[in-house]
Amino acid sequence: MSDAHVEGQQHPISIYFKVWILLFVLSAGSYMVDYLALQGYLRWSLILTFMLLKAGFIVAIFMHMVWERRALLYAIMLPPIAILVFVTLMTFEGDLTFFTRGVTFAAQTFQAVMH
Repeated sequence: MSDAHVEGQQHPISIYFKVWILLFVLSAGSYMVDYLALQGYLRWSLILTFMLLKAGFIVAIFMHMVWERRALLYAIMLPPIAILVFVTLMTFEGDLTFFTRGVTFAAQTFQAVMH
């Protein structure tokens, strides 16, 4: 083991400044989405992309996750990823339920009108 690992990790402060500047640039990009009045899927995909990038850099650098053991990284990062997957699946299931109800109610309304 190296001396830095035994006594505690020491990271150059320049890394923190570079990430801080990068976070500032990503925030400016996020504000530009509103300033340019982008709409629709482009707007929301850009906002979510900027948000996830900023959160990733904060967790990786400022919370020191980039230097942690892989087991700890998995223990902290896998549950939010699993939740995101489940929310996505529930969204698709909700859309399918909404579509199925629309088809069923439309068929029932059509039958009621025809009788």
